[in-house]
Amino acid sequence: MLKANFISAKEAASRVKDGSTICPVAMTLVSASESILKELETSFVKTGHPSGLTLLHSCGQSDRKDGIQHLAHEGMVKRIIGSHWGLQPRWMEMIANSKVEAYCLPQGQIAQLYRSMACGLPGKMSKVGLGTFIDPRVEGGKMNERTKPLPDIVDIISYNNQEYMFYKEVPIDVCLIRGTLCDEMGNLTTTEEAMKLEVLPAVLAAKRYGGRVIAQVKQVVQTGSINPKDVTVPGVFIDDVVVCENPMEDHRQTSSWYFDPSYCGQVRVPQGNIQPAPFNERKFIARRGTLELYHGAVVNLGTGIPNDMVGKICNEEGVSDDIMITVESGIYGGVQAGGIDFGIGQNLYAMIGHHEQMDYYNGAGVDITYMGLGELGEDGSVNSTKMGSRCTGAG
Repeated sequence: MLKANFISAKEAASRVKDGSTICPVAMTLVSASESILKELETSFVKTGHPSGLTLLHSCGQSDRKDGIQHLAHEGMVKRIIGSHWGLQPRWMEMIANSKVEAYCLPQGQIAQLYRSMACGLPGKMSKVGLGTFIDPRVEGGKMNERTKPLPDIVDIISYNNQEYMFYKEVPIDVCLIRGTLCDEMGNLTTTEEAMKLEVLPAVLAAKRYGGRVIAQVKQVVQTGSINPKDVTVPGVFIDDVVVCENPMEDHRQTSSWYFDPSYCGQVRVPQGNIQPAPFNERKFIARRGTLELYHGAVVNLGTGIPNDMVGKICNEEGVSDDIMITVESGIYGGVQAGGIDFGIGQNLYAMIGHHEQMDYYNGAGVDITYMGLGELGEDGSVNSTKMGSRCTGAG
């Protein structure tokens, strides 16, 4: 019988060689492989290895202290390609001070790029990014002076007399994923995770380039005891499995709590038990925004005031079932957690993959979007990417 290769987190860190491109899959601290990330940091601090890494990530992956913050050491990562660093102060400092090569690409385009790479394509074409700072005729997503002289990682192409952005492939050497259970073959579930994310596309992208897939799990069960429909990644695609030794600290469902079954769809809590948002200026702004809602509207909530407040207001007002709230992570309905726990919700009606949600947003599109912003121009132009030296990223 096929058997998974079970190793320690320290051994997993030793599998990451100098100069590798590493791709962790998570959002905020949801699904972050903390055991492995901590060991990578420990190894670099003690030995100076692994060094010269390229860090590729679609979502922001931190709660201001953990997640990919563990990799924010000068010399450890040579290049970062990501979308959002608003909850990653060490990365923002390194980017602002040109201590790392830094490219910012749209979050959804990175998530979907994994799928394009997985199926053998050299990259991904999209209208998303045209005319923005991502456009190579503007800045090419280059976030500091160190990066500006470097080659573009996006192109402009023409198809059927129309312009498109072309996001180039980024071959993956090591993909880090997290699951709830795996069996003795390594077949992995994500049943207690609060998001589905883009786990399988990232895994298959890594395998396409001969990369290594390392999974962190809570528990191992007997082969054949997992419902095949619950398997997120077949064990044949996973090279190494790390069983978390301290799940209360390193395998939390999200930053603020270890596990709550109402955030992964296992139970529902009474709507009246969900605490209302306190009245302040943030609630005042969001409440005015919700007056624009109409029956049947499909809504997207961005980070900041929208995600933190709109769902709670709709629940208080008893209109949650008259609209459909969505978040980029792939959740539908319910009441969203906020702040460092962005992207998850209680009492959801549905949950799809992160990359699949971006298919919807890029394609059909929602009826109403509530956006967070840093700066707003007189013409309605929004900047949420870089305020002075603060490099939050586009998301």
